[in-house]
Amino acid sequence: MMTRNALVAYSIGLLGLILVKVLAPGFYARQNIRTPVKIALITLVATQLMNLAFVWQLQHAGLALAISLGACLNAGLLYYKLRRHAIFLPQTGWMAFLAKVAAALLVMGAVLWWATGEDATWLKAAVWWRIGRLSILVVLGATTYFGSLWLLGFRLRHFAKRSL
Repeated sequence: MMTRNALVAYSIGLLGLILVKVLAPGFYARQNIRTPVKIALITLVATQLMNLAFVWQLQHAGLALAISLGACLNAGLLYYKLRRHAIFLPQTGWMAFLAKVAAALLVMGAVLWWATGEDATWLKAAVWWRIGRLSILVVLGATTYFGSLWLLGFRLRHFAKRSL
């Protein structure tokens, strides 16, 4: 149960961690190392303050949550600076794309939450039952996510490389 709490807290920042890896090279390509370093220092201070605030109530999960929120802050500040300096200008259609992906993620999350069942069932069950059930949940999650995207209009051909 304690591991689950930490993983849930870390999952909040997964998108932030990915976005930092995507957004920071926008500065490096322009030979601007200062801005990402300044933002990283701000993030470090904010993460340490959040550690102090969260650890008393959430114990180890509070540390994971602080790291996750710090990653989101880092990504948000990088994005803000890229937009402010007109380094990154999103093309039309991005908001609709993100809304569809968010909707598919919400549907998948709701289905998995419903299908997971009670914690006590998982803790009392045999190992092979848990492995089988987890496998079913992985397939159900993928099917729900990609099915939702399909219902929202996504097709594989939309992701094919277009020639200029």
